[in-house]
Amino acid sequence: MSVNLRTVYAFAREMYPKRVNKDIQYGTAGFRGKAEDLDYVMYRMGLLATLRSRQTNGQVIGVMITASHNPEPDNGVKLIDPKGEMLEPRWEKLATDLVNVSDSELEAHVTKLIADENISITQSSHVFVGMDNRYHSPRLLKAVADGVIALKGCVKEFGILTTPMLHYLVVCANTRCAYGMPTEEGYYKKLITAFEDLRGDTLDNGNYKNLLLFDGANGVGARKMLQFLKRMKNSLNVNVFNSGQGKINHECGADYVKVQQCAPSGMPIAEPNTRCVSVDGDADRVMYFFTDENGVFHLLDGDRIATLIAGYLMDMVKECGIELNLGLVQTAYANGASTNYIVNELQIPVSCVPTGVKHLHHKALDYDIGVYFEANGHGTIVFSEKAKQEIKDVAENSENNQHKASASRFLKIIDLINETVGDAISDMLLVETILQAKGWDLKQWLATYTDLPNLQLKVKVQDRNVITTTDAERVCVTPNGLQDEINKVVANYKKGRSFVRPSGTEDVVRVYAEAATKDEADRLAYEVGVLVHKMAGGVGPEPVQPEKKIIAHI
Repeated sequence: MSVNLRTVYAFAREMYPKRVNKDIQYGTAGFRGKAEDLDYVMYRMGLLATLRSRQTNGQVIGVMITASHNPEPDNGVKLIDPKGEMLEPRWEKLATDLVNVSDSELEAHVTKLIADENISITQSSHVFVGMDNRYHSPRLLKAVADGVIALKGCVKEFGILTTPMLHYLVVCANTRCAYGMPTEEGYYKKLITAFEDLRGDTLDNGNYKNLLLFDGANGVGARKMLQFLKRMKNSLNVNVFNSGQGKINHECGADYVKVQQCAPSGMPIAEPNTRCVSVDGDADRVMYFFTDENGVFHLLDGDRIATLIAGYLMDMVKECGIELNLGLVQTAYANGASTNYIVNELQIPVSCVPTGVKHLHHKALDYDIGVYFEANGHGTIVFSEKAKQEIKDVAENSENNQHKASASRFLKIIDLINETVGDAISDMLLVETILQAKGWDLKQWLATYTDLPNLQLKVKVQDRNVITTTDAERVCVTPNGLQDEINKVVANYKKGRSFVRPSGTEDVVRVYAEAATKDEADRLAYEVGVLVHKMAGGVGPEPVQPEKKIIAHI
């Protein structure tokens, strides 16, 4: 196979010229921004995905076109490595470099990248591409495909998918179907078969009622949930709202519900204590919520989901009569009450890592069973080969009938989980399985512990890089003295905790605060925000005092 690298420049010059002068960086969410500025980025990510596939001996690399929970005018792109994980960090740097070179330098840059990474240009390459349902996604998908074609790679376009579905497809293809069939139908079949086997015929149980209201954020998750329901045998009664008539993520979706602490627009007023769920625009985040008899809104976020799942899986391990190392991974954004409950009540070890799914996923691999969730609702569970084999051995060979039955059920639980990445629909089906098994409604789930009131706000700064952190982003290193001042402020509040970290996508510093009461959490966040504004080069006015009720939420 002969590849003419002149084609790389020709495509760029004629169809995808770089019209943006500002450098951009591949972050935890890949590249993200206004859709009209991303054509050249998509083309170059098609190039990079092709080279990454060749560098991994022809394994499938995924390219997902989505801006996730961002507003509809935005779009983005992120690459998926062969095992379904986020792009290797070293290649994130290569992605950043490739996107920021000029058109005239592009051919030489690709030539150097091939030489530096010792890539065989004759090696076969395979790239899977998916997109969300934003109106500009098809145009950007074509740009990715042209990048693959420019290097004579093989591209397979799957059209509209959730982000977790593309992760699943990449892993299936690279494991030669050992994980599942690498098709959309294969994805539905794997999850539905496991869910319905676990569900059984008695759908209501105790306080658990078979009714769920689903907010699809007007994104791809709504479309795929409707496809699930078409294939299910009435095993889950779901009413889908925000299914595509409105703008993606506009006053709806998991991020909106989490930040605003209220039900989404586009969903009817539900009967008290009705189970409701919101996913985000690309369906990799999930939030549960309900309104009680007094009209009070209650949120069950990623921390709650993690504790529910971890406790259930620990019980499953005990019921199988085996010993496995189960741990839970959180970020600094996890509510302190959840961490206390996990450690002291469930007696499950907890690790804290920097914000970003790749950090959580990597740490979760240290355990036989690793549960990880961000408070924003993104998370999953990963199982070591050792754990899977031990559970399988009990299911097939144990002479203890109770252990054997529990292990058989555990294997179906594993099939229900999308281990590759946070998957809102898979996570939702798992939560429904656990709640049904326990006979719980959401009030019983909520009663397991009481969240500490908390607040997140952001402070605009000239350069977010003046803020550096350590200890999983919980301690500020620079500017010098800022952490000491934060400590002094926190000491004035009962159960107070606060940290600051630079945003990964914009020149803002994010502030998190929690305390014993809501008023104290609000005031603590304000005081720390003022410190950041003064000591880290704040732009514009200081954060507004909490009594004025205009605190700038993320």
